[in-house]
Amino acid sequence: MTHPHDADQVRASLAEIAALLAPAHPGVAEEVLRAHDSPHAYVSAFADRLDDRGIDEPFEGLAWIALVDALAAHGLLAEFDWKEDPQEIRARLRKLESRPSVDPWDLFEAHATTILPSDGFLHACGRHYREIGAALAVLDIDSDCYPVVGLRAARADELTALAARAGFPVHHLGADPRRP
Repeated sequence: MTHPHDADQVRASLAEIAALLAPAHPGVAEEVLRAHDSPHAYVSAFADRLDDRGIDEPFEGLAWIALVDALAAHGLLAEFDWKEDPQEIRARLRKLESRPSVDPWDLFEAHATTILPSDGFLHACGRHYREIGAALAVLDIDSDCYPVVGLRAARADELTALAARAGFPVHHLGADPRRP
């Protein structure tokens, strides 16, 4: 069982993550905090959305799933399958509300990266985003998909720290220079 102080820290961290990733959308934080504070009410209210994920009752990671789903509903997150086509990845990243003003793909020749598997291609995307001061991060939901958000590279470590404090993993795409 979570200690009440820990629950307060998790709640505060989730609210800060929502504010960081969705500053113009307070509804994201409201959904996340509802999932944290009243998980049964959240599951009831979002039964259709959660059914797509095979979730029909509260569990410990519900608020994190609520964050992913709320960000996606507001155009701030794109979820990719492990075998997604690179052109589809590029197209959906371009539609993110949090995309950088300069499209990193316009700055280099992308032919070679289009043959990479999804994981490798996403890391290539992350590297190119970092080159223009943006970052791509995966909000890990312990699945074979990649829920990807965009943010300023200068705030990437803040996201990681907040997620760790809340007890959830975040992986930054393109941060490892040894990756393709």
